[in-house]
Amino acid sequence: MSADRTQISRPSQWDKGEYPHQELTEKIIGAAFEVHRELGPGFLEKVFETALARELTSRGIAVRTQSEIGVSYKGQSVGVYYADLLVDGSVICEIKAVETLASAHQAQLLHYLKATGIKVGLLLNFGAKRLAIKRRVF
Repeated sequence: MSADRTQISRPSQWDKGEYPHQELTEKIIGAAFEVHRELGPGFLEKVFETALARELTSRGIAVRTQSEIGVSYKGQSVGVYYADLLVDGSVICEIKAVETLASAHQAQLLHYLKATGIKVGLLLNFGAKRLAIKRRVF
C-alpha cells in the first residue's frame, strides 16, 4: 500500500524548477493583496503601481518602477517599452486597473518577458472588486 502513496505526491510542475521565483512571486502577490485591501478598486493604474512599489519596498524587496525595456529587430533597436515594475531584477509586474483582463493584457506581459529575457511576469488587475492575478513564465 505504501507504493500507492507515491502516486499522491505533488506533480513535478509544482517543483521550483518549473515555477522560477515562486517565493518572490508569492511575496509580490501578498503585497498586491494588501494594496487592494487598503485602496479597493477605482483608482488609476499609476496609483496602484506606486502603492505596490512602496509596499514591496517596505517589505525589503527591491523594485524599479517604469523600467525601460529595449526591443530589437534583427539586432537593431526598434523601440522601447516601460514595464510598470521590475521586482528584484527577476519578475516583471504589469499593473492594470480595468473591469476585466483581456487577452491583449496577457500578450503585453509576454512581449515584455520576451524582450527582456526575464522568465517570470505577473499581470495584476486592481480594477475589479477582487484582485485578479495572472502568472506567466516565458
